[in-house]
Amino acid sequence: MTTKQILYPNTKLWMAAIKPPMYSVAIMPIWVGTAVAFAETKNFNGTVFSTFVAAAILILAWENISNDVFDSETGIDQNKHHSLVNLTDNKSLIFWIGNLCLGLGLLGILAIALWQQDLTVIGIILLCCGLGYMYQGPPFRLGYQGLGEILCFFAFGPLAVEAAYYSQTQTWSMTSLAVSVIVGIVTTLILFCSHFHQVKDDIAAGKRSPIVRLGTQKGAQLLVWFTGSIYPLTLLFVLLGISPAWTLLSWVSLPFAVKLCRHVQENHNQPDKVSNCKFIAVAVHFWACLLLGLGFML
Repeated sequence: MTTKQILYPNTKLWMAAIKPPMYSVAIMPIWVGTAVAFAETKNFNGTVFSTFVAAAILILAWENISNDVFDSETGIDQNKHHSLVNLTDNKSLIFWIGNLCLGLGLLGILAIALWQQDLTVIGIILLCCGLGYMYQGPPFRLGYQGLGEILCFFAFGPLAVEAAYYSQTQTWSMTSLAVSVIVGIVTTLILFCSHFHQVKDDIAAGKRSPIVRLGTQKGAQLLVWFTGSIYPLTLLFVLLGISPAWTLLSWVSLPFAVKLCRHVQENHNQPDKVSNCKFIAVAVHFWACLLLGLGFML
């Protein structure tokens, strides 16, 4: 066996553990909130935006890393070969790397607060971090009770988008709050899809995810309505005058949404085939949010 053959599987496992595509989840709420702020004020602070994006990526890295640590304590990840804890066999190291990411991310948000002489933004982000911890962290572990999607919606939707808007304007906006609902739904979609392929492991560890509670078939049916709600909402906000007509560009993501729903409907009970559905959901999230924000910019 060649060195290349030995290293390649490890490289794939590390890439699966780091999850590069997932970091659009951190960037898009900041992008959309900033885009709404620009549409309403015609002002854009590039330093605040870039600092916020970097901080958001670091904080999401902390959440992903700490989830691996907390899951290793319940045994739910014993068959997850791309868990950072399983790859390194050093839970303590991974735990402190996660905390370092959190500390650096919060320093970035604190810098924004100090520039503005206003602690509102860091207060909101600390609340987001609290929700992120409650998802998997002891003693809460609310994700094990099937409440992860609710926490995800608020943390990556209304809270993150409003924080991004406030970081640019130091005011609040009903428009950004309305649009944050779409961002929250499309982000929660990714988490919802991540459960389909791990039902057996979840049941064994006592995790009552929505898919464990509903079953994969009903979960696949709910996914259609869940995904489909994004587009009528976007149209409704345009008709109500909340969003500009250009935000209908987000409908360009519709083919990815159709692909996601069909894929899950056909393979919901086949873990090996459905395991990639969360990455299709990431594509829906990326293009819907990118074009939604672009619509405000235009």
